[in-house]
Amino acid sequence: MSRPTVLLGMSGGVDSSVAALLLTRQGFQVHGVTLQVWEHENEEVAASKRWEERGCCKVGIARYVAKQLNIPHELVDSRVQFRTAVIDDFIAAYANGTTPNPCVRCNERVKLRQLIELADSKGISFVATGHYAHVDKRGDRPSLMKGADARKDQSYFLYRIQTSWLNRLLFPVGTMQKADVWKEAAALGLPEEEMRESQEICFVSHGDYRTFLQEQPDLQATPGNFVDETGATLGTHKGIPFYTPGQRRGLGVATGQRLYVQRVQPTTNTVVLGPEEHLLSSACTVKDLNILDPRLLTAPTVVDCKVRYATPPAPATTIPLSAGKMMVQFRTPQRALSPGQSAVFYDGDHVLGGGIIDTIEPTSSLPPRHPSSSL
Repeated sequence: MSRPTVLLGMSGGVDSSVAALLLTRQGFQVHGVTLQVWEHENEEVAASKRWEERGCCKVGIARYVAKQLNIPHELVDSRVQFRTAVIDDFIAAYANGTTPNPCVRCNERVKLRQLIELADSKGISFVATGHYAHVDKRGDRPSLMKGADARKDQSYFLYRIQTSWLNRLLFPVGTMQKADVWKEAAALGLPEEEMRESQEICFVSHGDYRTFLQEQPDLQATPGNFVDETGATLGTHKGIPFYTPGQRRGLGVATGQRLYVQRVQPTTNTVVLGPEEHLLSSACTVKDLNILDPRLLTAPTVVDCKVRYATPPAPATTIPLSAGKMMVQFRTPQRALSPGQSAVFYDGDHVLGGGIIDTIEPTSSLPPRHPSSSL
């Protein structure tokens, strides 16, 4: 009986490397693929740093792991797709006064999509990655679930995957704790000092997205006014792409109180500043929905809503609206909700779907609460 084949995305990080080990141990025929999304391979850099490569995809480490496990490995040039679908989207979002999440877009538009398409071209049924999430395939339909390690859970970045992919996806480390993943990595001879995990956006090598934006020749960043919530001018800003709700540092405005970016207004080229307590909001509308559980589209529903990767989910009620949008009403006000970021809905560990935050609703404008159902 032939072993099932799985196409594994191998970034060269510890998680996808251990995923390769686990899949071979489970009896899969593993075909490793590294999607080169950013920089060229640089043999001089690789030689000077042993296996390590610049950028997010450490090709040398992926090749080393594939050789250790005796599995095939190939490098696929995905830089054009990544530039168009992720980087250009990232720049355009900031130019339009919103705050993007490139990791969400990368999984949706590049990494998982390309892996699925590549698997189809090779006649391979399963696709795997090193993400901390898993798929529950019991019941009427498969469900995307949080990773077992709450500190490493990456389901927030995966909510935009297509439901048709779920039966094919494998997340081998998703049911593990990170400490146990490191123990498995030792069996591959991977040195911990060379496997440090970056917390930065992969294409932002300077550690500050504003520096990256300043280097983009097509970005339009025209200085304008900082204003208070009455419209009074407080100072001059450097251009709306460099500001995001909740920001305090780098404003260069002295008024005797701490001021924070409340919102960015591209139509008037103004940045509104105000006190921290004014950052709180009780609701937002969400567009560009990707709903994994269709029950959210039929009636108001009680959910847990996560509006940033690094913050815990908050109790909320989703209310379907017309034109493919949804209202999210939070039980307690949330700080610095940012248009462009993702709002992801959960029922316990189940990912129900989500969308892109569109508008922030003042509490006084909220519609009356509807009776809501719990999933």
